[in-house]
Amino acid sequence: MLSTPNQPTGHLLREPAAEFLGTMILIVFGTGVNCQVALSGNTAVSGSPKGDYLSISFGWAVGAALGVWVSGGITGGHINPAVTLASAIFRGFSWKKVPIYILAQILGACTGAGLVYANYHRAIDIFEGGPGVRTVPGSASLFTTFAMDYLSNAQCFYSEALGTAILLLVVFAVTDKRNGPPPNGMVPLVIFITILGEGACLGMQTGYALNPARDLGPRLMCWMAGYGRQVWNYRSQYWLYTPIIGPIVGGLLGAAVYDAFIFTGSESIFNKPYSAARLRRLQSPAESKGKTIPSGENAV
Repeated sequence: MLSTPNQPTGHLLREPAAEFLGTMILIVFGTGVNCQVALSGNTAVSGSPKGDYLSISFGWAVGAALGVWVSGGITGGHINPAVTLASAIFRGFSWKKVPIYILAQILGACTGAGLVYANYHRAIDIFEGGPGVRTVPGSASLFTTFAMDYLSNAQCFYSEALGTAILLLVVFAVTDKRNGPPPNGMVPLVIFITILGEGACLGMQTGYALNPARDLGPRLMCWMAGYGRQVWNYRSQYWLYTPIIGPIVGGLLGAAVYDAFIFTGSESIFNKPYSAARLRRLQSPAESKGKTIPSGENAV
């Protein structure tokens, strides 16, 4: 983006700032509910539990909806690198903005996790058994994702890819003007329902990252907060192939399925050859009208 005389310098920061804040809100609510539910289960922290797994599903759904509401009017509310990449490939979103959006999303997620960590720092000390004690997965799992021990690496990848494919299919459907989109301002409600459903139905095994920034940002925070290199070494670089590559691959597959079978807009790579042919057909009659057909007496 280039600044113009009518645009203040701050205008250039609106889009990355919106993605930063939207993703930060997502992580504040999501990791916040993780901490409240898990830490309150320790009697030294709380006299009674403050929530259960359903609370976690609701917390993440609320965070996703509010994050999209905060950023939606400025950027469309990506708050997820998988959404940004799919938008660039299938919806003509500017590739120049892709790295800026993704960086803003990761930084927003890292900041959101840091805010929650500061809020629950003392409770985490009690949970871990002493000040400064930090274990992986342990309390690190309150901020970033780890899989159930019985899952193979391939199953972990599949679980995240499946969940994100469904998410992107819904995102592309709800933003398709030719497919009965919801009224203005109601997209966050659809995202709320989607994340609530994914958490309640598919989230147990890997923690349903569904979003590379949601895992990488808090993982960076954990590393800086003293959890050590184990956050990166867990299960042979689990952090890379499951919560980052898995959602990206799954998101692109979900977007491709929607566009291949339902979407009719010319923005999609699936429809560009058809759109070009249709444009040529529309232009042909107009061109023929402008041509003079020679009469028989002038023809050679």
